[in-house]
Amino acid sequence: MSFAYNLKSVMIEQNINQTDLSSLTGVGKSSLSQYLSGKHLPSNRRIAEIAASLGVTIGRLTANMQPPPEEAPPNPSDQRVSIAETARRLGKSPQFVRVALQNGVAPFGFATKVTGNSYDYHISPKLLDAYIGEKADTSTCATS
Repeated sequence: MSFAYNLKSVMIEQNINQTDLSSLTGVGKSSLSQYLSGKHLPSNRRIAEIAASLGVTIGRLTANMQPPPEEAPPNPSDQRVSIAETARRLGKSPQFVRVALQNGVAPFGFATKVTGNSYDYHISPKLLDAYIGEKADTSTCATS
């Protein structure tokens, strides 16, 4: 288990994207991207700061063992919505969704730069449903 994996797991559990995490911790988005991709490991002091900001133990972020089943991250296929499905549900193009996630402006997920121009995307079904519900609520106003 790596720091990157553990941090991603906590972010998914707390429905936090990189922009939110940057605001919470004061760590720059580029540094977070490197931590999440596994390219760099933060210092012990930085790990402690991130853990405190997220309200988790340092051990939760640095555990080298498989977490117990009750703490295991959800099955990605159960917890992710594809880019294509998100685009379809929003009535937007897949590229629109990718760019929104990469720029940290999509309230329903986040993108992590893996290597070069490759990204790993996470779209929370719960947050996507809430976002679509909010859009529907504001677009269907009753008039009298």
